[in-house]
Amino acid sequence: MAAIFKAGNTAVITGGASGIGLALAKKCASYGMKVLITDINEATLSSASSAVQGAIAVKADVSKLDDLAKVKAKVQSDLGGKIHLLALNAGLSVKSSWDDVSAFHKILDANLFGVVNGISTFLPVVQQTAAGGSKTAIVITGSKQGITNPPGNPAYNASKAAVKSMAEHLSWDLRGTPDVSVHLLVPGWTFTALTGATGKNEKPEGAWTPEQVVEYLEKKMAEGKFYVICPDNDVTEESDKKRMLWSVGDIVQGRPPLSRWRDEFKDEANEWMAKQKV
Repeated sequence: MAAIFKAGNTAVITGGASGIGLALAKKCASYGMKVLITDINEATLSSASSAVQGAIAVKADVSKLDDLAKVKAKVQSDLGGKIHLLALNAGLSVKSSWDDVSAFHKILDANLFGVVNGISTFLPVVQQTAAGGSKTAIVITGSKQGITNPPGNPAYNASKAAVKSMAEHLSWDLRGTPDVSVHLLVPGWTFTALTGATGKNEKPEGAWTPEQVVEYLEKKMAEGKFYVICPDNDVTEESDKKRMLWSVGDIVQGRPPLSRWRDEFKDEANEWMAKQKV
């Protein structure tokens, strides 16, 4: 990834004021890249702009195209109209239930349409940068909940399942453009504000730090991987693969959905995963 993470290149990171987005912004700045971060939270945005040397901070709600149009104008004026790394990372996680339609709108507007709006707004700039002879990359943040769909938060799971689908489609659409790579970042358990971290509580032993996620992302991007499925201190890469295989098996084997969490299948699922080699 030396062609992406190098001095003079540019990065645009949505949701860049905290967590994984902030860790990625710091990583880019450490290479001497020009960094533009957006966030909806003014307080964290102000703090992040101080923490990331030289960063351009723009308040923006990714669910609003007009806000991203202002960010694009900033790219033109302050980044020379170039984007070498586009990270569509902004998102939120609030509980949803079937009797609260507003929660579905709130989550889907940010997590799904934030990505749709980001691609619509910035993809032409990324493509133009690549057409000028530069390697470029698009990183889209997904979630394991969008793959294995654990019960408990239908709106969040649906939003991240849709994000996975869109990232895959984008990769397909850009298959003839070798200078634009697409990567789906799927963090494991990460200690961020999205998972309840406030800065006043200690990181659980099982969780990764945002910095660990970014290091893993950089490694997998260097390997040319589209799927960046991060482990954590509790869940190994092998365990993730087994869980995903079991989930797909619900369809192939004709089991009821989300069988891994159903009492009548729990023992069978655990025994299968204990024996499975991946």
